[in-house]
Amino acid sequence: MTAPTASAPALTFDEKLRNYARLAVRVGLGVTPGQRVLVQAPVDTAPLARVIVREAYAAGASFVDVRWDDDDVVLARFELAPDGTFETLSRWRVDAELETANAGGAVIAIRATDPNLLGGVDQARVAAYQKALATYRRPYSQQVMTNRLNWNLISAPIPGWAQLMFPDASAETAVEQQWDAIFAATRADQPDPVALWHEHLAHLKRRRDVLTAKQYHALHFRGGDTDLTVGLAQGHIWGGGAADTPGGITFTANIPTEEVWTAPHRERVDGVVVSTKPLSYQGVLIDGIRIEFREGRIVSASAKQGQDALTRMIETDEGSHRLGEVALVPASSPISRSGLFFFNTLYDENAASHIAIGSAYRFNVRGGVDMTLEDFLATGGNDSLTHVDWMIGSAQMDVDGVAKDGTREPVMRAGEFVI
Repeated sequence: MTAPTASAPALTFDEKLRNYARLAVRVGLGVTPGQRVLVQAPVDTAPLARVIVREAYAAGASFVDVRWDDDDVVLARFELAPDGTFETLSRWRVDAELETANAGGAVIAIRATDPNLLGGVDQARVAAYQKALATYRRPYSQQVMTNRLNWNLISAPIPGWAQLMFPDASAETAVEQQWDAIFAATRADQPDPVALWHEHLAHLKRRRDVLTAKQYHALHFRGGDTDLTVGLAQGHIWGGGAADTPGGITFTANIPTEEVWTAPHRERVDGVVVSTKPLSYQGVLIDGIRIEFREGRIVSASAKQGQDALTRMIETDEGSHRLGEVALVPASSPISRSGLFFFNTLYDENAASHIAIGSAYRFNVRGGVDMTLEDFLATGGNDSLTHVDWMIGSAQMDVDGVAKDGTREPVMRAGEFVI
């Protein structure tokens, strides 16, 4: 946590919480006057959700609603409900998202759950539920993947997650320490975090503009046991930091965010990639991931922990056998520097370079938002019911940009940008 100066006394917890909520609403969502807002929040994060509601109204929202989630309720179903019932959905929960998006509203989700919540339940039950949910939720997911609405993801401590980060602390102390870590990672512990975020977003824009202008044919990752060449989609565009909806609302989908990313070519990925961090996927921890690609498709996949969940993730559909995102994060990222291990994709993906299997973001291909699916696939873009990030970066990761004629230039050395 950044030490206060003599002229800037340490902020109180309530001040930092308000800063965090203000960031989420004004920098994250970019709420505009008259918009309706949907807040998705675990019950354990109710104090933050309530402050977000007030900040949204202060920003001019016309109506703010909250959809509550609860880990214990979720776990009870997967432990106790009868077989054959896991394709049943509470459709109103998804309908609330779609209704908000269709009304021109904004959606914010506080992502906080026990990373291994469902590690001890029958994975067939989880698979049946997740497939049904992803299928029914697809119309909303497609709006998210094309930035049709302003949306944002943040997180907040809950005891089960906090104690994985701080195993030697009591539950109460672990939550306090996790709050400190989150406030530091998001700059909410500073007197004017909004101004700091605008500076940071400008830096990310410069980086993504440089990479888009390069139009590399491929990226080559080398480090540890990873040796992977990722071809890039035709007319690819790098994203990072803020984005705009078709209506001109500027928002930042993730707080924190340290990455720049683009669309791989679904048929031009070759080599071996080994994860550097465990992945929490749908309530199950997967560790020691090793995947081999050939001509874009996964040909082998193993994990030291969570093999069934890894297999289930890859077998979602044909698109989940291929990549939909490749992202670069410097080792000097404040999240990486902290040395803290978050067991949460929102944080882990901003601590290390990463890839994602599954659907690509349409806006990462020039004209992709308005393309037919067939045309999008022809550029190399990918389509799937799923999109799952996992980390391949390390302090020793080198990345080269490869031109179509095979010439190379360094993009990252030892985890730091050199372009």
